[in-house]
Amino acid sequence: MFEIDTKQKLENFITHNWNKINTFLDSKAEGLELPFYNSVDIRESKTKFAPVDNNLYPAGFNNLCFLDLNITAEKFKNEILRLAPDAKKIAIIPESHTKNLFYLDHLFTIFSIIEKYNFEVDIITNDESLFQEQEVLNLTSKSEHQLQILKAHIKDQRFSTKNGNYDLIILNNDQSQPLNVDWNELEDIVVPSASLGWRNRTKTQHFVFYKKIADEFSKEFSIDPNLLQAKFKTANDVDFHTKDGLDELAHLVSEVKSSIQEHQNIFIKANQGTYGMGIMVVDGAEDVLSMNRKIRNKMDIGKNKLKFTSVIVQEGVETVLTHDGGPAEVTIYLVGGRPVGGFLRANPLKDAQGNLNARGMVYQKFCISEIHEGHDHKAKEGVYSIIARISTIAAGHEILESKNI
Repeated sequence: MFEIDTKQKLENFITHNWNKINTFLDSKAEGLELPFYNSVDIRESKTKFAPVDNNLYPAGFNNLCFLDLNITAEKFKNEILRLAPDAKKIAIIPESHTKNLFYLDHLFTIFSIIEKYNFEVDIITNDESLFQEQEVLNLTSKSEHQLQILKAHIKDQRFSTKNGNYDLIILNNDQSQPLNVDWNELEDIVVPSASLGWRNRTKTQHFVFYKKIADEFSKEFSIDPNLLQAKFKTANDVDFHTKDGLDELAHLVSEVKSSIQEHQNIFIKANQGTYGMGIMVVDGAEDVLSMNRKIRNKMDIGKNKLKFTSVIVQEGVETVLTHDGGPAEVTIYLVGGRPVGGFLRANPLKDAQGNLNARGMVYQKFCISEIHEGHDHKAKEGVYSIIARISTIAAGHEILESKNI
């Protein structure tokens, strides 16, 4: 039997044992290379909390609470100087979808918080399709911030622009459509590593490591591990176009369904996807076997025409959070493995069991930088932060494994 066997007991335990818990997680992170930055999506139901995604090339820093941006900037500075102690010039390599004006707000935020500590900062890319004859692309974000993207070249195994070389390069491109770079030959310091992009990384790999760390955490503090995670299975060799592998997928859906409550749905997610693409919500196996061509096409190809052949079958965690009448979920942002801020993602067009990272979503900022032990009013933020830390330690194991391949 577990001493902490309900969601309320878990909240109370984390609120009043903040230092002890973080000391334990520090021990689990020791010796690991944690992500330079990342974001963790977390669902909260009536009975549990569970991470449902971990993005190692996060967008959305523009959605953080203003009060949290100071600690975010400080963490960026600390990580930059840890990796390159004499760093003065920093480059950010963005995604290529520069028509997304909200993404440009995100880039401007990263640019600004790094520049705050007197680093020289450029946004650069060697994606030729963004440029014509010019060496500089001038853009305006949704909030009407002005940005410049400099055209970069690879010279002597280093990124170079009209402003020269850089002491550290921050990659904000998930490589679902790889840039024309031989990353292994590059002499620049690049974080996060391009090897962690969606061409190589899988959600299953992450949640296998997450389960391991969450189970160890639960054992240490006599917590029911089901309070901290969603059940999942993996289906490989699926072809949504030809329908190959759908029978096995339906079987796995039935297995997960039999292990959860009858009213819960199942999320089927592309194992190598992001931006809310390649996701469907089903009630049971029959929904898999009867999916129409439109749904199969949606599940077949993702961002940058990446074909999905492996999916994770995940317990649907019905959210109890709401914002302006719509269901909501939490996203926590971390720098150097430490939570720095977060927001609520709400979607009035969806129900409490749906995929909220879809058309209609809106954001509500909330602050987490003042979480302390014994602050009851910060209970939820504390739980979210601890789950985000466990997920980030799991990502550290992903990084270690990627180096051993």
